[in-house]
Amino acid sequence: MFTEIRDQTDGFFKEKNVLTDLLGKLENKTGIQKQYIALGLVAFLALYLLFGYGASLLCNLIGFVYPAYFSIKAIESSNKDDDTKWLIYWVVYGLFSVSEFFSDIFLFWFPFYYAGKCVFLLWCMAPVSWNGSQIIYGRLVRPFFLKHEARMDSMVKDLTGKAKSAAESATKEAVKFGFGHDKDQ
Repeated sequence: MFTEIRDQTDGFFKEKNVLTDLLGKLENKTGIQKQYIALGLVAFLALYLLFGYGASLLCNLIGFVYPAYFSIKAIESSNKDDDTKWLIYWVVYGLFSVSEFFSDIFLFWFPFYYAGKCVFLLWCMAPVSWNGSQIIYGRLVRPFFLKHEARMDSMVKDLTGKAKSAAESATKEAVKFGFGHDKDQ
């Protein structure tokens, strides 16, 4: 496990991208290896998540920015396996966000909640075979969905019909009362 992480980390630092370019520039200016600079930044972010103001925003940015960037890259690539990987992440992220909304009142009071949340999100997006979103989707979401798929399809169809009907009614009422027409014509 640690060998796999070390190999992927080493591979990352050899890649050519915005982050490694920035770390390379910092390495040239300071003489400190980019791996140590990155480790220092990670340590700073971890301490900030534990004790800093705005830890919620930082945690949400971490859970969104990296996956969003790689989701866009996946969409633009010809390989569809990476699309599936990121779709699974977003399903798990969405479920987590909805459940967090209802439990946030209680969870907010736990010390180091945002650090734990950030670790969870990092696990869900980790580029390893045992990442959290794959495990949660495979063990919880997919079996639940497959068991209730027909009922869910029926509910979605019913809700779609009701939404379409409500939109049509609202449009007819707006036209009836003259909204959408210029009165000077």
